[in-house]
Amino acid sequence: METESNEDAKAVYRCSPGTIFLEEKVKKPMSLRSRLAEKVRKTCSCSPGKAKELLFSFFPVLEWLPSYKLKEYLLGDMMSGLIVAILLVPQSIAYSLLAGQEPIFGLYTSFFACIIYFFMGTSRHIHVGIFGVLCLMVGEVVDRELQVAGYDSLDSHKGQITVLDALNENTTHSPFDQNQTVAMTCDRSCFAITVGATVTFMAGVYQLAMGFLQFGFVSVYLSDSLLSGFATGASFTILTSQVKYLLGLSIPRANGIGSLIYTWIYIFQNIHLTNICDLVTSILCLLVLIPAKELNEYYKSKLKAPIPIELLVVVVATLASHFGHLKENYDSSIAGTIPTGFLMPKSPDWSLIPSIALPALSIAIIGFAITVSLSEMFAKKHGYEVKANQEMYAIGFCNIIPAFFHCFTTSAALAKTLVKESTGCKTQVSGIMTSLVLLLVLLVIAPLFFSLQKCVLGVITIVNLRGALRKFLDLPKMWKVNKVDTTIWLVTMFSSALISTELGLLIGIAFSMLCIIVRSQMPVSTLLGRVDNTEVYESINVYKNLNIPQGIKIFRFEAPIYYVNKQHFKMTLYRYSGVDPTSLAAAERKKAKIEKLRRQDGSMEIKTREETAHCLYKEQQPVHTLIIDCGSIQFIDSAGMNTLKEVLKDYNDIGVQLLLAQCNVTVKNSLRNGDFFKREESTVMFHSVHQAVQFALNVQEQSDAYLNGSAV
Repeated sequence: METESNEDAKAVYRCSPGTIFLEEKVKKPMSLRSRLAEKVRKTCSCSPGKAKELLFSFFPVLEWLPSYKLKEYLLGDMMSGLIVAILLVPQSIAYSLLAGQEPIFGLYTSFFACIIYFFMGTSRHIHVGIFGVLCLMVGEVVDRELQVAGYDSLDSHKGQITVLDALNENTTHSPFDQNQTVAMTCDRSCFAITVGATVTFMAGVYQLAMGFLQFGFVSVYLSDSLLSGFATGASFTILTSQVKYLLGLSIPRANGIGSLIYTWIYIFQNIHLTNICDLVTSILCLLVLIPAKELNEYYKSKLKAPIPIELLVVVVATLASHFGHLKENYDSSIAGTIPTGFLMPKSPDWSLIPSIALPALSIAIIGFAITVSLSEMFAKKHGYEVKANQEMYAIGFCNIIPAFFHCFTTSAALAKTLVKESTGCKTQVSGIMTSLVLLLVLLVIAPLFFSLQKCVLGVITIVNLRGALRKFLDLPKMWKVNKVDTTIWLVTMFSSALISTELGLLIGIAFSMLCIIVRSQMPVSTLLGRVDNTEVYESINVYKNLNIPQGIKIFRFEAPIYYVNKQHFKMTLYRYSGVDPTSLAAAERKKAKIEKLRRQDGSMEIKTREETAHCLYKEQQPVHTLIIDCGSIQFIDSAGMNTLKEVLKDYNDIGVQLLLAQCNVTVKNSLRNGDFFKREESTVMFHSVHQAVQFALNVQEQSDAYLNGSAV
């Protein structure tokens, strides 16, 4: 066999029948300073083409709107935008209660989010607006800050000034003369939206910073099982928070750890105070909404558009409440005055930032992860691409800018996105149509919801949780597919529901990371055998009738070798190969010690069990070669390198050669840089397992021939 030098950077692998030559590309080394200078030069260079590219990437609408196909797209976009708006009006009002805000602010939030995402979003189909889980998280922060500030924790605003009562000389007139918008003094509702807007602003800043730092990849660490479990757990908290509206109870909103349990305790303590009018209304609305929603779902392929049952229920309930005088006769809780037009812009309260910075980070991560997940899902379905970092910018500005206009946090919303896509949406022009309808509501229609009962809004919120709660039906299938993912789902769900939404998310992420670590710490290991008449080697634990080469053990380790699993790798290798060089070396040392005693005592009869076993191993020599299939080893760190060197030395000491097969480039470079190869690389590392086996058989054949006195 010929030898080759490494001077020409040629990787040579010896095997039978021939030798494979691979010449590596020579990379010109660059210093850190040079790399940074090159990066800065590319990033900071400016030219008309570069400026145009930057502008178009920041505002994708400039790229796709000029090529908008009016005849093909306009009708579908207008129809989907109108239908989403009809569904959005009652949900915006209902979710305002969940966020601890007045109904008008939910309409503001939905209006601004649609417009901003139209200019900056890369997805053609997702709807960005209010989302139940984020509303819940915002509401928890708002209630906590209200309590800290000394406001009454009860939802009842008796004795307090409402937004409309705060009307003063600072008013803004809409294009319609009769519509006037109030300015707020800092009553309870004013402080609530100030907190909500500040949280929203900080969440947007976080999202913008992550986009600037190219942290779009962060979303991959939030698995589908984690997000689904979090949404389901939060749904229980949302449902619990709305029960008081269904029963017409005025109870404090529990915050912090165990808020769900405390809320149910408050409910049962005050159950005797249930408002019968609100309870009856809630039952009637549930009896109408749930079957109608199910019918919409069942016949969605046949219906051109879903039945706007929520809007119909809101209209009927408002009329019944107004003409039945339910507030006056039964003390039913109603939405109250909803002003028209827009409030004057107001900056967030900077003094609140230290206390809301941490929850704002959780809100930012969840909002971004949901938005990117949905945008990528629909982009894949319809055959176009979205940019994760641009989505970060888009959702960031959907929070930063509206924060100055009394809005709370937004993200993509699955239910409305599905409606939008199924009703003919082609582009984000549908979002503009939705905004126009919301503008009409804000300028003209909003005050008509004065008599709408809050229990109706609570029912709407609860009914829209059906999708998240249905995930329980998928548990058996999830468990069958992947038990680890199902466990992550359960841990995140229970943590989010029983502890708190923020801690539940952190616990879910921590547990998910722990599962990854455990998987890599104790990965699957197996011995391989050859499939008849092929060069394919598979696990002997999975497949039958595999041929195991005599005297050769082929070991596969399905994880990187690094400090976490180095000991597991070593022990598993020794156990699977059936040859533990450590114990054999210990037996050898004991034998040497006994021989020394023999010479001293003149005794030749002392013989130990370890000595006998060692001699037997030497005589039989059951394994002469150990091959490690490195195809599943992504990398090796310094600790893993030292372990591999120890294994190589230990086996060489007892006459067993160690070969490596199917190493990727990263592993090869680590082995070379770590001085792993004490002899020629081509006699240790091979392209495939079969080449390594052939090499081992050839070496053993030559060794046997030499020992028999007939060397070839």
